[in-house]
Amino acid sequence: MKINLKKPNNEKDVLFIKINSSYTDEIIKENGVKTLYLKVDEKMNLRKLFLLIRKMVITAKGTKTEKICFDFSDFATCVRQDLTQTAEIIGSQLDFANYEFNDYKTKPKEGFNLIKEVYILNTNKEIEKSILKGHSIAEEVNKTRSLANTPGGDMTPQILAQKAKEAVKGLPVKVTVLGEKEMVKERMQGILSVGRGSDEESKFIIMEYKGLKDSKPIVLVGKGVTFDAGGINLKPSSSLLGMNMDMSGGAAVIHTMALVAKMKLNKNVIALIPSVENMTSGKSYRPGDVIRSMSGKTIEILNTDAEGRVILADALSYSQKYKPELVIDVATLTGAAAVALGERASAIFTEDDELSRAFEKAGEETGDYVWRLPLWEEYENEIKGSLGDFTNVHNKDSRYGGAIYAASFLHQFIKGTKWLHIDMAPRMTSMAGEYLAGGALGTPVRAIYRFIENN
Repeated sequence: MKINLKKPNNEKDVLFIKINSSYTDEIIKENGVKTLYLKVDEKMNLRKLFLLIRKMVITAKGTKTEKICFDFSDFATCVRQDLTQTAEIIGSQLDFANYEFNDYKTKPKEGFNLIKEVYILNTNKEIEKSILKGHSIAEEVNKTRSLANTPGGDMTPQILAQKAKEAVKGLPVKVTVLGEKEMVKERMQGILSVGRGSDEESKFIIMEYKGLKDSKPIVLVGKGVTFDAGGINLKPSSSLLGMNMDMSGGAAVIHTMALVAKMKLNKNVIALIPSVENMTSGKSYRPGDVIRSMSGKTIEILNTDAEGRVILADALSYSQKYKPELVIDVATLTGAAAVALGERASAIFTEDDELSRAFEKAGEETGDYVWRLPLWEEYENEIKGSLGDFTNVHNKDSRYGGAIYAASFLHQFIKGTKWLHIDMAPRMTSMAGEYLAGGALGTPVRAIYRFIENN
């Protein structure tokens, strides 16, 4: 999508869009010029603004138009907030709503139904800068979506490592990829054990951006399970579809790094992505196995389908090499998070109240909504092992509190460090009524970037 901050030359090729609380949703054609009138909720707020912009794009796409035009001042009058923030939201949501994953579809003769150009009127230099910033953010979010949407047969740990390199090509980001031999030396038995059942070699991807000298880094950790069959605790067939997206956390971390580097933030940011396939074979790790993790703590495997937390345990331990200011991990970790929250917010866990508030604010400002769940010490009793130090699921096989027990497990490998865990499973894919294409959402790139930018 091309953003033009000027009036179109040929108005008859363009769909003009007007928004107002007194309108009804309709298209009117006068003198060969089409205008789409959209009704705005009188009680407009930030959440409704995201939906309004997306609705504008989706409605325009329904008319088969390729060019749209609207007046920025229409939004300035209907939303009571900082205009540069409104401009950034417009810039990001236009691309966000226009996105479709068509990589595996045969292109029709008339081309795919996408908005190719947007004309935005009545801006100034500051507003224009914010619109283009939002546009750049959306580009990385949409790349995250494409990475996560890629079928598992075309997205192995090796390919994910290559995609990480491509994502930051030409940017000041150093990428190092550890293979299994290197991980043996690092004693990363959590990652190695989970990946053992696959013919594809596991990888550990390290991305380093240094935007500030002599400063402790923020370390981002992203779960990179490129396909999750469940291992020996094989998933039912109905649950296997979509498991190519179990590397959505890794994809989000990769493109957050690209965005941080593109925007030249004065921060030091490290990304760590443990990447495996969790497959079933004669080499697979087994229920009842006890794994000694990189930290030295042992993990008693009660369920091989709770693999994400096992590989993240090693990644969290590895993060300590950097003496980080903060560690944020992102993972499609538990269906239990979606049971608790529905599909409208990711679950977050931390012991730090200030950190939680800051990240919740970033989520509200960007549309990557989050909700904090408890991380109380009492929950640790249910993950204490009988053969090993900790079990990778509830030690009494309870169906309650799965997201909390997963977070409590991860906490054992990062205690003493400022840490935020994001269980993004509820927001892995879009839902009806969001005016977005089906498939991966690119959560939580926008929120993490905003948090890093502001803190």
